[in-house]
Amino acid sequence: MREFILYSRKGRTDSRITSLHDAGRLDIVHECIVASLFLSHGLRRNVVSHACLSGPPSPPIHLKVDGKTLSDVRTDQETWRKIIVEALSQRPHPGVSASRMSFEELIKTKSEKAEIYVLEEDGEDLFQVEFGGNPVFVLGDHVGLPRKAEDFVLRYGEKISLGKQPYLAASCITVVNYFLDRKEASC
Repeated sequence: MREFILYSRKGRTDSRITSLHDAGRLDIVHECIVASLFLSHGLRRNVVSHACLSGPPSPPIHLKVDGKTLSDVRTDQETWRKIIVEALSQRPHPGVSASRMSFEELIKTKSEKAEIYVLEEDGEDLFQVEFGGNPVFVLGDHVGLPRKAEDFVLRYGEKISLGKQPYLAASCITVVNYFLDRKEASC
């Protein structure tokens, strides 16, 4: 099992969403879900994607997408806009749910059974890290993790890096998935 947690600073926390981009950059949440879970002609059943929405009007909201039970989906923005609206309206889609869990609560819960890694340019090189069976990767949206949130996560985990070049959040997830897929295939 591998998991990704995206901290979305401005992601809208109600169902009044006409455009993912205009709803506090929920388009980044969509891109990270797609990068986390989708393969060409398939889904990663061993991945869970989380988004911690901290935008108006009533944060926090924890959006969870579980590849094990996810169904009836495509990768396009309009499909995911509808799914996110349903989840925020407490009408969950198969494999998708929303709750009032905070970012800190989620990190504490995950740290009990998994290794936590914060993706940052100044962390330990990804290729030098020995990952266990349940890694959880934490990253920020287009603005990055707030300092307070990063400091909190680092009480439970460590920083890892894809290099000095900053990449888009969804690209980071793609690289991590690729790296772990290759590593698993060689075992």
